[in-house]
Amino acid sequence: MTNGCYLRFYTHENRKHHHVLLYEWLLEQAKKCGIHGGSAFRAIAGYGRHGILHEQHFFELAGDLTVTVEFLLSEEEAQSLLDLVVREKVRVFYAKCPADFGMTEGTD
Repeated sequence: MTNGCYLRFYTHENRKHHHVLLYEWLLEQAKKCGIHGGSAFRAIAGYGRHGILHEQHFFELAGDLTVTVEFLLSEEEAQSLLDLVVREKVRVFYAKCPADFGMTEGTD
């Protein structure tokens, strides 16, 4: 088992940084920093600090729904990624929590 942290960023699916979707930019930067894995998940419904409900509709194009970008990593890797986001002047909400993680034994 490894001790580290769980780092999650919350952004809107259409938000961009340097002409790249922000969730893609976060994943690309993490990979360049040597972080071994990350995932982006798109919400089907939700609301934020302004209390406006956003829902996915069948014919709706990409827009205001939330995308979460998640990482399980060391404390040092998390701080490095957060420092990069700050240096790039990206204003994005995040959550960071202690985490224990590992791989179970098995035969694949």
